[in-house]
Amino acid sequence: MKLASLKTGGRDGTLIVVNRALTQFVAVPDIAETLQEALDDWALAAPRLNSISEALNLGHCEDAQRLDFTALASPLPRAYEFVDGSAYLPHVERVRRARGAEVPASFYEDPLMYQAVSAGFLGPRDPVAVVSEDYGIDFEAEVVVITDDVPMAVSAGQAADHIQLVGLINDVSLRNLIPGELAKGFGFLQSKPRSALSPVLATPDELGDAWQDSVVHRPLHSWLNGERFGEPEAGVDMQFNFAELVAHAARTRPLAAGTIVGSGTVANEDEGKGASCLAELRMLEIIAGGKPQTPFMSFGDSIRIEMFDNEGESIFGAIEQVIEPHAG
Repeated sequence: MKLASLKTGGRDGTLIVVNRALTQFVAVPDIAETLQEALDDWALAAPRLNSISEALNLGHCEDAQRLDFTALASPLPRAYEFVDGSAYLPHVERVRRARGAEVPASFYEDPLMYQAVSAGFLGPRDPVAVVSEDYGIDFEAEVVVITDDVPMAVSAGQAADHIQLVGLINDVSLRNLIPGELAKGFGFLQSKPRSALSPVLATPDELGDAWQDSVVHRPLHSWLNGERFGEPEAGVDMQFNFAELVAHAARTRPLAAGTIVGSGTVANEDEGKGASCLAELRMLEIIAGGKPQTPFMSFGDSIRIEMFDNEGESIFGAIEQVIEPHAG
């Protein structure tokens, strides 16, 4: 099944069930007002939501309405936790290589992960407001999963059973603020503003054969200002699968229902697949010619991020955003 949230209903939106074609929806207030409410009682809510989904896909819901992507909030307008990994080591290797650094051996055995902003997510068609272009505005195309309640110290095998939804994210980064923050030795803060989830989230079974071993096996497409930017394979070169990432996050603490776990920027060893962020393209330019040629994003620039099934149909809908100056 596929789930989304309307911008109506308060800060946490209104939960809706969306059909497979992403053209119709029905609200489900008798089951849950919000997606977080459904996740809090997922064992009871999921079967009921799935029954609505089946009826909707068969055209049996008389109260079905036309889906308008501009009316959608983030599927989870705010979440209890968002932890973002960096599971695609080609991305890490290129960034470090460009500054003459080696990748520590531990990176191949223990996931990189940080605590990201979860207090609010931008809607999939909302603009990205930034104070200054000098911040080095970048997008990052990633895959995410959403969990139910995850006990502390679960194994990766156990963690796989707690992955309930899959989607995409534009993990917005302000690249020129990152070096100063990391130099303090205490992680990201100002350099990582609010991100945007895909219009819908889908249960893993909705992906069919594209979901195997807790990995999404489909290309992740991105377009910058309407031009093809990259389509690396999300199922290739992922050093740690999502079950391993969830287990890593839960090693010393339980995870609340609705926790979002990110894959990190999708990247492949095959450079012909393109990149999923400007920073990586700039690193490749540094490696090849000694300096970057591609600028970071400016006000008015647009980004589109989307994933398609084998038939060419959009799985999660597209994230489409424009960079604009913060109104102040």
